[in-house]
Amino acid sequence: MEITFIITIFLIGFIGSYISGMLGIGGSIIKYPMLLFIPPLFGLAAFSAHEVSGISAVQVLFASIGGVWAYRKGGYLNKKLIIYMGVSVLIGSVIGSFGSQSMSENGINIVYGVLALTAAVMMFIPKKGIDDIPLDQVTFNEWIAAILAFIVGIGSGIVGAAGGFLLVPIMLVVLKIPTRVTIASSLAITFISSIGATVGKVSTGQVDYFPALIMVVASLIAAPLGAMAGKKIKTKTLQIILAVLILGTALKIWMDILL
Repeated sequence: MEITFIITIFLIGFIGSYISGMLGIGGSIIKYPMLLFIPPLFGLAAFSAHEVSGISAVQVLFASIGGVWAYRKGGYLNKKLIIYMGVSVLIGSVIGSFGSQSMSENGINIVYGVLALTAAVMMFIPKKGIDDIPLDQVTFNEWIAAILAFIVGIGSGIVGAAGGFLLVPIMLVVLKIPTRVTIASSLAITFISSIGATVGKVSTGQVDYFPALIMVVASLIAAPLGAMAGKKIKTKTLQIILAVLILGTALKIWMDILL
């Protein structure tokens, strides 16, 4: 049973982290529902929403490091965007992660469902012409970027996600950032955000360290592989994959909340 547990958790971490590196998200959009629903299917102990959020927070920290490392060359990391959104999302995630301790299991799931549904709607809004902008001419409204990142940080801190799945559509739809710059910069912002979420979850005793360690190992292997794959895929295809992924997860979460 122990081997089955290790393999199951590793595969969940590997799949989520590969998608993380490819799409510029922390991977919690995949791993959160997988950790909740897959272990019981194999007769393994079910994680609580608090445990899943804690494991996710730690795992995302390492998955985003791997993704950023793979994107470090090529000019896709927008430092100004990373600083403005990174600092704001970090502050928000610290607040959210400490606040989550007093929330119910269902409350955490509802917050996650709202975030996922919002991201899904945004991903289906047309994004014309953003990928025609040269990398050295990318501009955005700093205040809007900072405020939205702070709000995302609070929500993501609550569920132990770094908010990359919501930051990506915000960058694409609201800030009009080119897709590959969005993916690379989102991974860096996600890393900063996950620091706050991880500190909050660890200090409030919401982390199960053994499965978290397994997920970390999987992340360090899979995230760079996903990032390399993402560089070769057309930007429109990446947008479609992310949109379908987020929509499917949002529907699954809400079905479990409401039914």
